[in-house]
Amino acid sequence: MAKRDLLLEIGLEEMPARFVTNSMDQLSDKIQAWLLEKKINFEQINAYSSPRRLAVFVSGVDEAQKDIHEEAKGPARKIAIDADGEWTKAAIGFCRGQGASVDDIFFKEIKGVEYAHVKKFIQGQETIGLLPELQQIITAMTFPKNMKWANNDLRYIRPIKWLLALFGNEIVPFSITGVETSNWTMGHRFLGNKIEINQPIDYEKALLGQYVIVDPKERQAAIKEQLAKIAEENEWVIPIDEDLLEEVNNLVEYPTALFGRFEEEFLEIPAEVLVTSMKEHQRYFPVKSKEGKLLPFFVTVRNGGHEHLEKVAKGNEKVLRARLSDAAFFYKEDQKTEIAASLAKLKTIVYHEEIGTLAEKVNRVRKLTNEIAGTLNFNSEDKKAADRASEICKFDLVTNMVYEFPELQGFMGEKYALQKGETAEVAKAINEHYMPRNAEDDTPSSNAGAALSIAEKMDTIAACFAIGIIPSGSQDPYALRRQATGIVQTLLNKEWNITMEWLIDSALTHIEEARIAKKSREELTNELISFFKLRIKHILQEKQVRYDLIEAVLGNEIGAIPSLVRRSEVLVSKKDDSGFKESIEALSRVLNIASKAEKGGEINRDLFENEYEKNLYHKYMLLEDKLNNPLTESEKFDLLVSMKPEIDEYFDNTMVMADNHEIRQNRLTQMIRLADMIKKFANVNEILVK
Repeated sequence: MAKRDLLLEIGLEEMPARFVTNSMDQLSDKIQAWLLEKKINFEQINAYSSPRRLAVFVSGVDEAQKDIHEEAKGPARKIAIDADGEWTKAAIGFCRGQGASVDDIFFKEIKGVEYAHVKKFIQGQETIGLLPELQQIITAMTFPKNMKWANNDLRYIRPIKWLLALFGNEIVPFSITGVETSNWTMGHRFLGNKIEINQPIDYEKALLGQYVIVDPKERQAAIKEQLAKIAEENEWVIPIDEDLLEEVNNLVEYPTALFGRFEEEFLEIPAEVLVTSMKEHQRYFPVKSKEGKLLPFFVTVRNGGHEHLEKVAKGNEKVLRARLSDAAFFYKEDQKTEIAASLAKLKTIVYHEEIGTLAEKVNRVRKLTNEIAGTLNFNSEDKKAADRASEICKFDLVTNMVYEFPELQGFMGEKYALQKGETAEVAKAINEHYMPRNAEDDTPSSNAGAALSIAEKMDTIAACFAIGIIPSGSQDPYALRRQATGIVQTLLNKEWNITMEWLIDSALTHIEEARIAKKSREELTNELISFFKLRIKHILQEKQVRYDLIEAVLGNEIGAIPSLVRRSEVLVSKKDDSGFKESIEALSRVLNIASKAEKGGEINRDLFENEYEKNLYHKYMLLEDKLNNPLTESEKFDLLVSMKPEIDEYFDNTMVMADNHEIRQNRLTQMIRLADMIKKFANVNEILVK
């Protein structure tokens, strides 16, 4: 079949850099899905983007859909033909729906039953006639933020300025907000011109001639190459932050890297301030020496050629100088304020109108931090550091520097705390209590920092749930999912064996004391446990734990996170062992029988009627004693499966649901006790065994 290339480009006003890549991928995915749905064959699909455009190039697209020859299945013979041998309404309706007649019906046997069938032929439509449907694909795209323009009803990431749609050399006709498709596109806003594209294959080369590198991967590679060249020529090290590189890449169409300088006196400001000012506010790359020392230079990327780079550098230097002058002023002003004065200001800052002030939040966090430290038996130095850090953990929020650079909360708290005479342990904990700040960040390393981090995040989550702020879908304005994951990761990395149930209960106690909760304690507890189970499930999935094993370890209480993760790892390591299936089936049998009991009680040995009941009871008592000793999770599992012979013999020779009520209840009680022991390791009847 003949083939052509397909090219679609949406020309827009400059898009926010952070949305460009996802929007490009979305357009590509939607077009690919449409081609597959329409059964139009193609060879390869490539996505392109720049600040002013989203584009997709599809090579080797068939000029028509595939013809379809298929058999349509209808009603069974006994429904298709009545007692008189005539075709029923069901058969006639089936044929009408398939564009056939009853004369076309033939019968095929499927699993012992004959069904009416007709052969169906669907001729493929020409691709060019279907391609105007791309209009719906474009308008159906979604973005984190949208806007309207002129009198148009369409809400889109930015106003559409042109539409390029070519199938071979033929324009695909449609329009959006009054913009008609064409075969022309726009080059660089300042260096390029309006140009015609005669064939889709010419697209990249033609735009390069108009100072647009439309492939984002090539553009990014060019930026990296230029940064490396500048670093080599000046014997510098230019650390490349991948998020910054991605943003810069989506701000330019024709990148040219250059460097500038700033006064050395600004190096007296903490390096975090300088780097944040350069990266977050100006999109500059900082420069370091080979020894790792920050240097008074920066590298920026212009959207254009190599002309007049000295003037461009001076302009950027002027802008950065103003920024750094402000930072220097804020830094000096902050030195004049004592921590106590900053803490007093927290009483006037509302964290949330239904939750209270920052000072009230800090008070709850301090109580919970001390409870964590006490439960974990911190030494006196760690307890003291945790208490003081929790008391002053938010003081830097009212400093000039953090007001100007919110990204520096915690970092400046550590710097200022040291300057004000706090110990290194306290200062470090203030910084660490925000960790992990993102998925790539480390968890706190110090005991004080970890305890404070867990307490602060747990208070935020519990308070938000208490007033009904619960993440749903993509909505999570307070980043509660990230904070919950941070708690789980911190407990795991520190190998702290406090249970999630205890942590939730302690946090809710302080929430109730503050009279924040709008729900019952039981309802909040259940919601929070379910919420944390989902976070733990996600972490275990990342560790490649099979879904049924995840359900098994999460089937009862959460308990201590390190223990739960190790139990999942034991099940993963044992699942392919010989005898695993039979052992799990034996333990599952206990859980299934125990689920039929309404309540437990004490086991009465005088009611045992055979030696198998006695043997299983003795095994249970022996294991209960051993499981109270320090054991690895693997050793616990081995002990549990060691009950298999006694369990099998018990069920082979004992009727649990005996006629005698007293004996039946005693046997069910024994099953409940065994089930409770098993479920402390895992809800094993969730495990799929083959």
